[in-house]
Amino acid sequence: MIALLFPGQGAQQVGMGRELAEAFPVAADTFAEAGEALGYDITRIIFEGPEDDLVRTDVCQPAILTMSVACLRVARDHGLSADLALGHSLGEFSALVACGSIGFAEAVRLVGERGAAMQAAGEARPGTMAAILGLSDDEAEALCAEAGDVWPANYNCPGQVVASGTVEGIARLLEITGERGIKATQLRVGGAFHSPLMEPASERLAPALEAWDPQAPDPQFLSTTTAQVEPADRMRPVLLDQLTSPVRFGHAVETAIAMGADRFVELGPGRVLSGLVKRIKRDAVLHQVSGPDGLDGLAGVMA
Repeated sequence: MIALLFPGQGAQQVGMGRELAEAFPVAADTFAEAGEALGYDITRIIFEGPEDDLVRTDVCQPAILTMSVACLRVARDHGLSADLALGHSLGEFSALVACGSIGFAEAVRLVGERGAAMQAAGEARPGTMAAILGLSDDEAEALCAEAGDVWPANYNCPGQVVASGTVEGIARLLEITGERGIKATQLRVGGAFHSPLMEPASERLAPALEAWDPQAPDPQFLSTTTAQVEPADRMRPVLLDQLTSPVRFGHAVETAIAMGADRFVELGPGRVLSGLVKRIKRDAVLHQVSGPDGLDGLAGVMA
């Protein structure tokens, strides 16, 4: 069984997708379609930067979605098919495009609004995030509670939990981890994502999600918010809850494996998700497509 993986915010790189667009018209068309949907030349920012523009939450989210869908379309033209699709946070929108539950242009507009809503929420009440390494989920949760105004935001894989909270709360968390010799690193992000501090973003995004009519997914959509396969009528509440709830990527991968997934294809910039899957299932077959070179060996994954 093949599962598709789609990355979230943080995977962006200036220049991503340029070689793909130069080699394949379907990829070039995807970048052009995104610009038309957004009303500005996002392709120029993706290909040329500057990085300070690309890392903005309201830009990098539609940029990563666009890059991921460009990779998906080229890979499908080269024989890719799958049984499941899942994405890390923002990547859930890419997964829903792969499942046919939302059209690409509509997804770009929704993600543009999502990014703007999250950026505004982060500016209104500043927050940040930190990765905690080497602890169990329960230990990381207890550490967040001890710090105060800090919540688990990403359950990425065993031994890797990302915490989200107020600037002061994360500072306390890092002080505690430093005193106890626990590995923790502050992340460069624009807000306390996947925490109660994102409630204003949830309220802003709700009307846009209500205007979307989700279609039945094919292949199946495995949510990393609930770690369950979700039908069309659950997609809007899941994507709304996603903003203030933790990403359970590791748990979703375990669900996929329990369903029979043994081959994973990551589509989009970077290889972060493949690395996480490897830590969960060491013998999983992994393949990544972010440029023309990634098409080599794809047939072997499909065999």
